[in-house]
Amino acid sequence: MTATAASIFFVVLLALGDPKRRRANALPNSLGKAKRHAYLMGAIIPGMLIAISGDAAMWLIWFGGCAVAGWLIALWLASPSSQRS
Repeated sequence: MTATAASIFFVVLLALGDPKRRRANALPNSLGKAKRHAYLMGAIIPGMLIAISGDAAMWLIWFGGCAVAGWLIALWLASPSSQRS
């Protein structure tokens, strides 16, 4: 659960700093390329450590949790269709 929570934290940071979403909402681009790559590594490393440990069940739980959380984060940050042009 800790690895999933850590990855989800970095996925939220990535989503909040997404350049395309920020441009579409007329927000300043606050994340640089290096910071986005660091957040990406922060999201991936817990899963890599689980995979290296060889625990397939724990890796599937991590992967599934991150996938579901990713969809929920995308829904949370999606702009309503009535605001789109």
